[in-house]
Amino acid sequence: MENKLYSPKVMSDILKKYNFRFSKNLGQNFLIDGNILDKICDGINLDKDDEVIEIGPGIGTLTSALAERARKVIAIELDKRLLPILDDTLNSYKNIEVIHGDVLKLNLNNIIEEKFENKKVKLAANLPYYITTPIIMKLLEQKVNLESIIVMVQKEVAERMKASPGSKAYGALSIAVQYYSNPEIVTIVPKNVFIPKPNVDSAVIKLDVYSKPRVDVKDEQLFFNVVKGAFALRRKTLVNSLSSSDVGINKEEIKEILRDLNIKENIRGEKLSIEQFALLADSIYSKKN
Repeated sequence: MENKLYSPKVMSDILKKYNFRFSKNLGQNFLIDGNILDKICDGINLDKDDEVIEIGPGIGTLTSALAERARKVIAIELDKRLLPILDDTLNSYKNIEVIHGDVLKLNLNNIIEEKFENKKVKLAANLPYYITTPIIMKLLEQKVNLESIIVMVQKEVAERMKASPGSKAYGALSIAVQYYSNPEIVTIVPKNVFIPKPNVDSAVIKLDVYSKPRVDVKDEQLFFNVVKGAFALRRKTLVNSLSSSDVGINKEEIKEILRDLNIKENIRGEKLSIEQFALLADSIYSKKN
C-alpha cells in the first residue's frame, strides 16, 4: 500500500471522509504504529501458506498487514458503520473477505469449515478491553480449530494470563488460559500508539493452542469449579475457600484430600500449580462418585 493505514494523517482523512465517530460503547481504539503491526505478524510466524481470521478489523490497518503475508484473511467486524470504509481501504486486496457479525454469536468452527476447508488457522485481534476475555475464553472453551491466537489486550490482563503460581497476578484466568494454550507476551504497547488514546498500556500476547489440554482431568466442569472456588475468597485458605464454594464436598473431606495429596492445609489457592489443581479436582471427583 502506498498510503499506510496506520499513518495518523491517512487514518484521519479516512475517518473524516466517512464522518466516522469512535464509539465508547464499542471501546474502539485504532492502532497507529507500523512496528506493532510487524510484531503481531512476526509473533504468529505468518507466511504465504497461512490462513487467518481477524476479529475487529476497524478500518483495515492490521487486516492489510496480515493479507500482505498470508494466503487468506477472513475479517469479522461488528460495527456496520465500518463496512463501507473496509470496502474502500481493502479494495486492492483479493485475499480478504469481511464478514459482518458478532464473534460471540457466530460459530467460528462453521466459518473455518466453510472458508478454510476445516484447516487449522491462526487468529489475530485488536479487541476492546471489555470484551477481550470473554472472546478468548469462547475460542478456547469451544475448541475452535485454531493453531494460535495473537491478540492485543490490556497489559494487566496479559500478565494475568501468563502468570505463574505464587505471583500476585496468578488466578483463575491464568489457569483457564494455560489449560488450553501456552501464553507468551510478544511486546508491551504504550497507550500513545492508538487513536483515541486509551487510559492504560496494552500488550500483544500469543497463545499457542494445545491439541489437547495441558492436563487430563476426569471432569472438566468440576476442575474449573474447583479453580474458581479456590480463588473466590482469595485471602482465605484453600480449605475455607473451597468449602464455601460449590464443589460438592465438606471441609473435613477437603482436608483429608489435601493430606492424601501431601498439600498443606493452610495453603492458599494461588500457590497451587495447574497440575496440582488437576489432582485435587480428580480426588474430589473420586470422593463424590
